[in-house]
Amino acid sequence: MIIKPDNEMLSYSGRIDFDDRLAPVLVYACSSIGMKFAGTSLKAVIANHRSCWTNELGYFIDGEQKRFTLSSDEEKKTYTLAEGLSEGTHELLLFKRMDSCHTFTFYGFEIDDGAEVLPLPEKPKRKMEFFGDSVSCGEVSEAVAYVGKPDPEHDGEYSNSWYSYAWMTARKLNAQIHDTSQGGISLLDDTGWFAAPHYKGVESCYDKIEYHPDLGPTKQWDFSKYVPHVVVVAIGQNDNHPVDYMAEDYDSEKSKNWRKHYQAFIEKLMQLYPKAQIILATTILCHDKSWDRSIDEVCTRIGSERVHHFLYTKNGSGTPGHIRIPEAEQMSDELAAYINSLGDAVWES
Repeated sequence: MIIKPDNEMLSYSGRIDFDDRLAPVLVYACSSIGMKFAGTSLKAVIANHRSCWTNELGYFIDGEQKRFTLSSDEEKKTYTLAEGLSEGTHELLLFKRMDSCHTFTFYGFEIDDGAEVLPLPEKPKRKMEFFGDSVSCGEVSEAVAYVGKPDPEHDGEYSNSWYSYAWMTARKLNAQIHDTSQGGISLLDDTGWFAAPHYKGVESCYDKIEYHPDLGPTKQWDFSKYVPHVVVVAIGQNDNHPVDYMAEDYDSEKSKNWRKHYQAFIEKLMQLYPKAQIILATTILCHDKSWDRSIDEVCTRIGSERVHHFLYTKNGSGTPGHIRIPEAEQMSDELAAYINSLGDAVWES
């Protein structure tokens, strides 16, 4: 029996392209599809669209996390997620482990003939959004043998958004998440590592659904579809490529220009989300302190009770490589505690 993507019992989360309700496109890390069903088997019908890495999806069946590798040939394919399940009801959460190194089009689930789909619990009322880079996506997070060390050689197999500090924080706060982050991205175009050789920055991508130049036309996002209570902006780490101009000269024209654009971006978010608390941060990934100094200067200049600058205990000095699961756990503990310290009023709509 086919469960079509527009079935009202399915639960979607994330900034997803629903222009075709029968073929939604999942783009961002942490985007997910939930389903509760009766039956003994489960398959998913998907077409993958690859830019780089070996692409994998993650999923939970009755609380057990699993993964599978997607084809890279763009064709619609059927993937078996479970067979020989016990009689009774089961819960699925299918989620995007990786950023927009790939997107995928979802065409539905297949369950046993005569089985049924059941309602899931309501989503949390609280809502969060993260604008960040690879750390916020959970890239290379599963390489736990490399805590505090540079990354191992890999082809994307260690990346898992479930173990990003971003999704961990949202779970600890019982909040929904839109993780609109991208590996290698900086604030400004022509810097950072994303979409080489014509690098794209957050300024060009934050208001899009599809945004990767390798994967077809871009599409605008309607910000009214998801209004977060808390926004975390974790940008300012990839901006030092190809030149770390902030570290070289804090008062250079390039440095002043970055702060000007960063302030404009934060003020744009304040307009889009007029009641949201906005937390400015970087991460524990090693970077020069001048970037955090710039963020603090902008926060002071904005001077709003809604805008906060947060620093982790090991901010900018914790690791030369990506954040592994134990490090993300610590970061999420600190960030969740900070958000809790702002009081329950931050979650009022």
